Amino acid sequence: MRHLTPLRYVEEVARAGSIRRAADTLAITASALNRRILSLEDELGVPIFERLPRGVRLNTAGEILLHHIRNQVSDMARVRSQIADLSGVRRGHVSIACAQAVMPYFLPRQIESYRTEHAAVTFNVLVRDREAAERALADYSADIALVFEPSRSAEFQTVMTIRQPIHCVMAKDHPLAAHEIVRLGECLNHPLALPAAPDGLRFLLQSVASAAGAHLVPAVESDSYEFLLNCAAAGDMISFQIPIGIPDGRERLDLASRPVDSRDIPPSLLHMGQLKGRVLPIAAARFADRLSGVFAAEFDSG
Repeated sequence: MRHLTPLRYVEEVARAGSIRRAADTLAITASALNRRILSLEDELGVPIFERLPRGVRLNTAGEILLHHIRNQVSDMARVRSQIADLSGVRRGHVSIACAQAVMPYFLPRQIESYRTEHAAVTFNVLVRDREAAERALADYSADIALVFEPSRSAEFQTVMTIRQPIHCVMAKDHPLAAHEIVRLGECLNHPLALPAAPDGLRFLLQSVASAAGAHLVPAVESDSYEFLLNCAAAGDMISFQIPIGIPDGRERLDLASRPVDSRDIPPSLLHMGQLKGRVLPIAAARFADRLSGVFAAEFDSG
């Protein structure tokens, strides 16, 4: 909508921290963008940016305005999706901030299933740790977050929690694959392929090992879970993952996974949440409902 254009200009300048950089993104001249900002400040009767030697930043009035902008844009997206639903064609966009474990297998299946029914809905999926995911909810760049142990800020509203026991992942013919449940000490007797610190799973493993007087000495570290699974499949290395991030037997015939004894590592909690007080657009709200149903059917949820 045209009336939202000046508001989007403010949001982009705030994001870029510079009128010139924002102008490049918006494909207008810096002088024209500056005039738009000055005109809006004149209309409001107060400045909304502090002018700094190397850019600009929002002042308190600007923060209040930016919050209003994000509410306006979100409300308009919700109205558009409601109008589209009247015609029987669901449209809209769903943005998800999530832990890396959720991305490779679980989310692609859920998105494909949803788009089979609603092909006009588009998606954006961002890998974010818990703090970054909460920031994404707060600045409306994400509708839904799927993260481990959120910091429980006042703005994070947990919709559902899903218990995820820690699994040891290995090659199909690895000696530990013959066990139904493995002990952490058995895993530590083999070369380890571990997430790079400060990944949440790595932090949990490190804490548990330290409490038991053991040390984690990885043979391989990476910030890619997919790479770590491939390392495990290629030889005698052990990696760790949660069920939602483990491919099933049809997807990876070369891998096996076994739960680690809960006496050694307690299950983690995956949280699905949204910004507190925000009414999601229909496409995002319905997708969140779908995820809730899948979690309830396939996992131990709360």
